Amino acid sequence: MLRTHTCGELKKKNVDETVTLCGWVHRWRDHGGVIFIDLRDRYGLTQIKFDPELNKKTHTLAEKLRSEWVIKAVGKVVGRPGDMVNSKLRTGEIEIQVDELEVLNQSKTPPFELEEEKKIEVKENIRLKYRYIDLRRPELQDLLDLKDKFIQHCRAYMSKLGFVEVQTPILASSSPEGARDFLVPSRLHQGQFYALPQAPQIFKQLLMVGGMDKYFQIAPCFRDEDSRMDRAYGEFYQLDMEMSFAEQDDILLTMEPLLKELTKKFSDKKLINLNKDERFLQIPYLEAMNKYGTDKPDIRFELEIQPVTDLVKGCGFKVFADMATKPGYVVHALKIKDGAKFTRKEIDEFTGIANDNEAKGLAYIVVHKDKLQSPIVKFLGDKLAAKIVSETKAKPGDIIFFGADKWRIVCAALGAVRSASAEKLGLKDPKQAAWCWVVDFPMFSMSEIEDGRIDFDHNPFSMPCGGLKALEGEDPLTIKAQQFDLVLNGFECSSGAIRNHDPKVMYKAFTIAGYTRDEVDQKFGALISAFEYGAPPHGGNALGLDRILMTLLELNSIRDIYAFPKDGQGRDLMMDSPHSASDKQLKEVGIKLRKV
Repeated sequence: MLRTHTCGELKKKNVDETVTLCGWVHRWRDHGGVIFIDLRDRYGLTQIKFDPELNKKTHTLAEKLRSEWVIKAVGKVVGRPGDMVNSKLRTGEIEIQVDELEVLNQSKTPPFELEEEKKIEVKENIRLKYRYIDLRRPELQDLLDLKDKFIQHCRAYMSKLGFVEVQTPILASSSPEGARDFLVPSRLHQGQFYALPQAPQIFKQLLMVGGMDKYFQIAPCFRDEDSRMDRAYGEFYQLDMEMSFAEQDDILLTMEPLLKELTKKFSDKKLINLNKDERFLQIPYLEAMNKYGTDKPDIRFELEIQPVTDLVKGCGFKVFADMATKPGYVVHALKIKDGAKFTRKEIDEFTGIANDNEAKGLAYIVVHKDKLQSPIVKFLGDKLAAKIVSETKAKPGDIIFFGADKWRIVCAALGAVRSASAEKLGLKDPKQAAWCWVVDFPMFSMSEIEDGRIDFDHNPFSMPCGGLKALEGEDPLTIKAQQFDLVLNGFECSSGAIRNHDPKVMYKAFTIAGYTRDEVDQKFGALISAFEYGAPPHGGNALGLDRILMTLLELNSIRDIYAFPKDGQGRDLMMDSPHSASDKQLKEVGIKLRKV
């Protein structure tokens, strides 16, 4: 090694030792001819000193040093005078009197400052273009170090329970996960394509057929989806697991202790809303949608939505009255405690949020001590308005928001308003972690693309409750799937299910969703063929590690979790990708571009 110590380990006990340090010039200061440099590596900072009276040669060389030059310094560890001790540094009791100095590499002037004292807000595109410099910041290095320990903890936990880590293929076939695939053209089989896996779904089920019994993997997944705060463009990592001869609660009981450990070890959040057995709450899908307006509810706060459809049937407010009588339409109310403090501007912002979720508007009633303030009270009438206030348990100082439309639209709109209201009122306590499972998802729903067509509502590989008997004898829209999602503070962190392992059940489920037997064989032939050779009952889930860590650490963006993230448009500004391919590359894979 070029160094004897790192820049974060020397203490007073090392005084009089001759040491060799390597690192970057972090800060350069000239104090009356004596040059002080804070030398930095990922372990910390150490102050090194160049005194012209002790060593003129090294002092002359040190005068030429600049920020971010990479150097090697050899010298004696000396104690700092009492008034010069820096208690903020681990190495603050000592400094190095340098005898030998070697410049290992020079640096151009960095595009932004790394010194905390000079730190100014840097645009994200600059940080991403020069990510290798940005990575020198201690907070990013600490985050990557934490992520490493986070993943190591997951691996150790799964291994301890007898799960075997298996790497599944990256070059795979297209899958029905719901997002767009990344396609890879084949050189050997021109005109045909691989797909990068959206998840190792089929492979992990085939491992169960192969008798592996307990599988896990820190799996890379690839989806061509637009980025957002909690979703990085292109790729992400998940703790993927599958187990044989398991029922739903076996999977939940396997994962809950790990999630509690991760919360306690890697955050300062307090676990809340556990049930009497210290288990995570299990909320049926319909209850989650009706109460919270979403299947990923933030249950750190109450603010529950209530149905008032029956109350407003035949009322004088035509919008409510019409919706209350149309099949599939509802009127719901959301009482916000202390919401009367919202300004007109804030109420308009909430209306905009409702509109963004396809609602046509957002009616409201402000409850004062001596009156109800609202444009709709005169249409409802005082008696009905008072009944609604009573039904929602609203008190003076509260506000009641209303949604009237198709059920899904009302849920989405009021759910978004609920979340925004909680944000305004400071109800999202960053010191709390509220985990919950959302269970009993519908197996099927009406297609939003093609009128009259039934489609899979969630994961097509889930086992329907009731199996083949339910598929053959019940209304498909009433059938529930053995499907469950994990939610933390309003973020979906995992999806899982007991899998459909019976070819007869699978063919029937896909038939209901409008697939022919030939289409099912073409898309999932390998899986169905495998199931014909003795597939065990099995199930599993996949934890979104990046999203969980982002939520536990209260980061502003999931991109902060990655060493080399893409920007919001999916571009790698550092490597300048995506970029065009050469004619030779396109010819090798049999692709000709045309203008569109």
